[in-house]
Amino acid sequence: MDASAAVDFEFARQVLQRGVAALFVVAFVSSLNQFRPLLGEHGLLPAPELLEWVRTSKRGHRMLRPTLFRYLRYTDRRLAALCWAGIVIAATLVIGLPQLGPPWVPMLCFLALWLGYMSITSIGQTFYGFGWEMLLLEAGFLGAFLGSDDQPPPTVVIVLFWWLVFRLEFGAGMIKIRGGREWRDLTALTYHHETQPMPGPLSRQAHLLPRWFHKGEVLGNHFAQLVVPWFLFAPLVGLFVPGPGPAVVGAVAAAIVIATQAWLVATGNFAWLNWMTIVLAFSAIGVPLRQAQGPSRAPVAEPVEAPGVIDGIPVYWLVITCAVGVLYLVISWWPLQNLFARRQLMNASFNRWQLANAYGAFGTVTKERIEIIVEGTMDDDPDTATWHEYGFKGKPGDVHRIPRQFAPYHLRLDWLMWFLPLGRSLDDWFTAFLVRLLEADAATLRLLAHDPFAGEKPRWVRAVSYRYRFTTRAEFRESHARWKRDRRRPVMGPASLRR
Repeated sequence: MDASAAVDFEFARQVLQRGVAALFVVAFVSSLNQFRPLLGEHGLLPAPELLEWVRTSKRGHRMLRPTLFRYLRYTDRRLAALCWAGIVIAATLVIGLPQLGPPWVPMLCFLALWLGYMSITSIGQTFYGFGWEMLLLEAGFLGAFLGSDDQPPPTVVIVLFWWLVFRLEFGAGMIKIRGGREWRDLTALTYHHETQPMPGPLSRQAHLLPRWFHKGEVLGNHFAQLVVPWFLFAPLVGLFVPGPGPAVVGAVAAAIVIATQAWLVATGNFAWLNWMTIVLAFSAIGVPLRQAQGPSRAPVAEPVEAPGVIDGIPVYWLVITCAVGVLYLVISWWPLQNLFARRQLMNASFNRWQLANAYGAFGTVTKERIEIIVEGTMDDDPDTATWHEYGFKGKPGDVHRIPRQFAPYHLRLDWLMWFLPLGRSLDDWFTAFLVRLLEADAATLRLLAHDPFAGEKPRWVRAVSYRYRFTTRAEFRESHARWKRDRRRPVMGPASLRR
C-alpha cells in the first residue's frame, strides 16, 4: 500500500464494487415488489400523503431527507421506473461494464444508486426504518470513489471502508455491552436463535445446541466486535514498516469478521445486513501484486508516470478522493463521539445525506417469542365462526413449516409484524392492513404466502397473539412440529366492513 494508491487492494475493490452493487439490485427488487402495496398511492402508509404534509407543513421540509419525489410528484409508475433504473445500473456494475471506463463513470453510476435509493428510503417511513438501509446508502456513496479497472484504488477510500466496518462492528459491540444484562452474563444467544425477528432453516438446530456453546457464541461475538475491528487498520502500518506482517494482520481481522457474519447468515434472516458486512470486510484483504526483488536479481527500472498521474492514479481523481476523505474527517466526529458516549445512539444518522452513520443491533435480546396471528372467517357470527389463518412468507405461523431462508431479500411486512408485540399499541399501518384483507386487496395479498379464502372477501378478520417456542428433539419426534405455541390472547377484532 502506497500513500496514494492501495496497489495490493485491487481484489478488495472488485469485491466491494460488485458486492455493493449486487445488494443494490436486491434492495431495488425488494422495493419494486413491496413499496407500492405498503407505501404507494393505495398503500398502508401512502407516501403521497406524507409528501403532501411535507409540502404544507412549516417544519415538514426540514424533517424529510433528500428525495427526488420532493420535486417530482409521486406516482406508483414513477416508483417502478426508479426501481427498474436502479436494477439496470446496479446490474451493469455487477458485470463490471462502467469500471472499464474512466473513474467518473462508475462514480456517476454509484451516486445514481445512492440518490435513487435514498429517494425511496426517505419516504419509506416505518417500513424503511432499518439500519441496513443507511448502511447500503453509505456503502454506495463510498463505492462511487473506488475508481476504474485501469488504475489502483485510492488509499483514502479503502481506509474509509475500514472506518465504516469499524463503526458497524465496534458500534454493535458497544451497544451490546451497554445493553441488556444477557450480553454480560453470556446468556443472550440462549434466547436469540428462537426469538430473532425471522428465523432461518437452521435456527432451530442452532437454538438446540448446548448452553456452553451459546456462551461461547457470545464470547466470540464480543471478541469479533470489540477487539478485532481495531486490527482492520493494521495495513496502514505498512506505510512505515516494510514487510507483509501488517497486511496479514488486517486480512486475519477481516477473515474473523467474515466468519462470524457467515454464522449469522446461516442461522437467521437479517436482510442484507450480514451480507453487506461480509462484502465490506473484504476491504481489508490485500493481495500483493508486486513481488519483492531478490538481491541477486537485476534492478528493474521504475515505470515513468504519465503527466497528470501519481502512483497510477490521475491527479484530478486524487483531488476528488482526498476531498471525500476530508469530508469524512469532518463529519466523523459525531459518530466517533457516539461510540464512546454513555447514551450511545443505535442506527442513527447525523446529517441529511446519511453518511458517517452510527450503527448497532440487538442491544437487548427478547427472551420470549410472541407472534400475532391474523385470522379471517366467512361466517356471519364471529362468536361461533370457524377461523382460518393468513400465512406470511417469513414469520412463524404454521408450527410444522420449516423457516425459509430469504436474506438478503428483505420481507418488510414480516419484519414489522415481529415488532408489533414489542410496542405499546398496534401501529396505524396494521389497522390499514386488516382493512386491506377485508377488501381482499390483490396487491396486499401478494405480500402473503397463503390466503385462506383464495381471493374472496372474508366477513370478519381478527388478530390473536401466541407464545411460540422451538420444539425439543423429543417433541419433534412425536409431533413433527418445529414450533410449539400456547397462551392465545385476543389482540384486535373481530372487525368487519359490513354493518
